[in-house]
Order: sequence, then C-alpha cells, then structure tokens
Amino acid sequence: MVDQKTPADAAASRGRGGAPAIRERLTRRKPVEELVAETQAAEGTGLQRHMGFWQLSMIGIGATLGTGIFVVLGEAVPVAGPAVILSFVLAGLTALFSALAYAEMAGMIPASGSAYSYSYATIGEFMAWVCGWCLMLTYGVSVAAVGVGWGEYINELLHLTTGLSLPQALLAGPMEGGLVNLPAAAVVLLSMFALLGGVRESSRLNAVMVVVKVAILVMFVAIAVTAVQEGNFAPFMPMGMAGVSAAGATLFFSYIGFDSVSTASEEARNPQRDLPRAIMFSMILVTAIYCLVAFAAVGAFNWTGFADGETSLAGILTKVTGTPVWAVVFAAGAVLALASVVLVVLYSQTRILYAMSRDGLIPAAFSEVDAKGTPCINTLVTSLVIAVLAALVPLGPLADATSIGTLFAFALVNVAVLVLRRTRPDLPRAFRVPGAPVTPVLGVLACAFLMFSMSLSVWLAFLAWLAVGFAVYFGYGMRRSALERV
Repeated sequence: MVDQKTPADAAASRGRGGAPAIRERLTRRKPVEELVAETQAAEGTGLQRHMGFWQLSMIGIGATLGTGIFVVLGEAVPVAGPAVILSFVLAGLTALFSALAYAEMAGMIPASGSAYSYSYATIGEFMAWVCGWCLMLTYGVSVAAVGVGWGEYINELLHLTTGLSLPQALLAGPMEGGLVNLPAAAVVLLSMFALLGGVRESSRLNAVMVVVKVAILVMFVAIAVTAVQEGNFAPFMPMGMAGVSAAGATLFFSYIGFDSVSTASEEARNPQRDLPRAIMFSMILVTAIYCLVAFAAVGAFNWTGFADGETSLAGILTKVTGTPVWAVVFAAGAVLALASVVLVVLYSQTRILYAMSRDGLIPAAFSEVDAKGTPCINTLVTSLVIAVLAALVPLGPLADATSIGTLFAFALVNVAVLVLRRTRPDLPRAFRVPGAPVTPVLGVLACAFLMFSMSLSVWLAFLAWLAVGFAVYFGYGMRRSALERV
C-alpha cells in the first residue's frame, strides 16, 4: 500500500514556514501508481504509443551495438591481450544483471524516465535526481563519444576509397592538437533533424541501420575466422586479472544502450509485455555478436599489433584478405551503424529530460511536445550541447566518463528491485528477476567492482559532475519539484 500520512504527521515533518523538512524533501517518493497514471493521462497530449516488440528491440540493438565494438575494442586489447574476450564476458555479465533488473522494473513502471523514474518510486527524490544526472552524463557523453568514433570511420572510408584524409584540424578537438571534430558534430546534428521529423520516421530509419550493422559484423566474423591462428592466443592473459578487469571497465561502454528500450516506455503499445522481452533479446544478441567479433579479431591478428591504437576492424580485414575491398564495405557499414547509435541514444537522452521536466526538476520547456509528439525544444537544446562536446573532447575520456555514470545508474536499478520486492510485493510483475535477492545484490557488486577498476582521473571527473548536479538540485530542482506542491 502507498504510505498515508495524517495531518499531524505532515505538520511534524515540516520545517518553519510550512516548508517540508529537508530530510523529507530528499527522500520523498513518487508512488508507482502515480507514475503509471501520469503516463496514461498523457496519452493523446504527450508522447504517442506506436512501438511494438520489434521496434523496441531495434532501439536496444541500435543503441548498444556501436562504438564499443567498432572503436573501443582497439583500445582494450593492449590492456588485456587475448583475454579481452574475458573482459567482454565480465562486462557482459555486469550488464546482464542490470538488464534483468531493468526488465522487471520496466514491466512494472512503464515511464520514459527509465532508471530515474524507478529510483523516484523506491529510493526517493534526491537519489532519483542523482540517477537522472548520471543518465545525462551517460547518454549525453555517449552520443558525443560515438560521434567521435563515427568521424574516425568517415576518415577511414575516405582514405580507403580516395587515398585522401581529412585534415587533422577538422578531425580532433583542441585536446588532441586539432581545432574541432567536424564529423562528430555533424552526425549529432543530422540525428537531431531525424528526431525532429518524428519518432515513427526515425525508428524506421534506425531499423534499417540496425540490419546493416548486424550484417557487416557477421561479415567480419565470417572473413576473419578463416585467418584465426592458435598462436595469437598465447599468452592468453599477459596482463593478468588486473588487465582483464581494467579492460572490462572500458568495454562496459560497449553494453551501454540496452536500457534505451526502457526510455521508450511511454511510446510502446504494450509496455508491460514487450519491454522486458525487448531488453533481454537485445542483450543476448549483442553479447553473442561481441564475443564472436572479439574472438575473430584477436585470433586473426596478434594482440601486440593493437598497441599503436590505429588497428581497426576494417584494417584487420585488409590484412586478412590482402585487398581493401572488404574493408571499404565494412567501413561504409560502420558509418551507418554508428549513426544509428547516435540517433537512438540521443532519443533516449531527450526522454530522460522529458520525465525530469515533467516532475519539475528541470525547466518545463523540456517536456513540451509538438503535434507529432516530439519534444522539440528538448531535442534542439540537447543536440546542440552534445554536438559541441563531440566537437571538442576526444573519445577515450568520453568513453570512461560514460561508463562510470552508467554503472552508478545501473546499480540504483538493482537497488530499486530489492526495495520494491520488500515494500510492494503486491505489485504485478510481467517479469521477475530470477534468483532475487541474490541476483540484484550481485548486480550492485559487479557495478561497484568495475567502477573501482577505473582510474583516479575518471573518478575525479565523475565527482566533479556530481558536485555540479548537487548545486543544480539544491539551487533549482528541490524547490521547483512537483512534489513540493503536494
């Protein structure tokens, strides 16, 4: 049952001047029933329900299958050696625990706020804000990071087909000795225009790009596996378990995106049935593809060759076949594949902001929608900020910052499952995490393990981001919260 307070209780919990006491304001929750009722009340005036299982699955695959395998693999192999395969397994298991938790929560609370909404219903407003703030980091920086990876493949495709390359000044920001990463900013802006055209149209475009990216990765495995040599796997773990865990923390970036399915909750025709299925299907398919690609890549090309940081999957195809033809096909497919990630993750970012705006924690303009059900101002502002980020910051710091914010948010979703299992066992669940409470606890521990595998510089950047978030919440969000007026 939802907690009920008597007038005396309410008065006792309020400070001077009738304002709620600070502790109550930080821990106030939004009941599950209210979250569900809000999404139903918004039908016809807010986001529009038109997505089925396949469209939702394409969102999950489209957001997940991207830069992690196309670009970040090359950065992880020198850290773990051939054991990078185990690093993928470690990162995948961590993501799987959280995927199970997401599946249970999405089936119960079909709200576009994803982990933010789940935290609001279980842990309280302050932790929900922290979760939402981390998701801003996750989605926003992830889009920028994928944009940087897209620019690298655009340049590689140009070089393979014409022998020319883009000037370094237009391929990197000031931190890398350039001026601005023009391709990275361009793909973000192109995705912005696609989203402004309407969700139906952009979801169809994403589905086409997902088919292309799966096809080219299958093509890579089929070609590279013919050149696999047993000697390339020895020594299998040259950096020990420390290398495996460090690479796993970096490669966790590869699994970010399956939770994008839950941000489409308010645009799903049957969210309770289709969301859990789409989350698990996309996770299983993506994990299988990642393991196959990693095996084929390190088996066909000795891991020490990745140390220069310039070995890409397209480059491996050229070395294996002796001709650039397949590399051209792969690079062209990668350009489309990474564009789909930018499109879907940018979409997810706008939906998180939509939910936070509806709750009053950020300005109301972010929850205004046009006749097509598109949050236009939200999409414009978010896209422009991310385009600037993509143009100026290199891939490595972006990927690591994205991973730590995501791991924190995922840990909170596992906590939300534990809380609701204890406080609201009566709620109908379309999907139940198997092995609970052990499985969600393992999910929290796995997220913590990977977080503490990250470098001090990443932690300092994360803590700085949280400090800014605290200032925004206490300076604006807490006083403007919709629950402040209840």
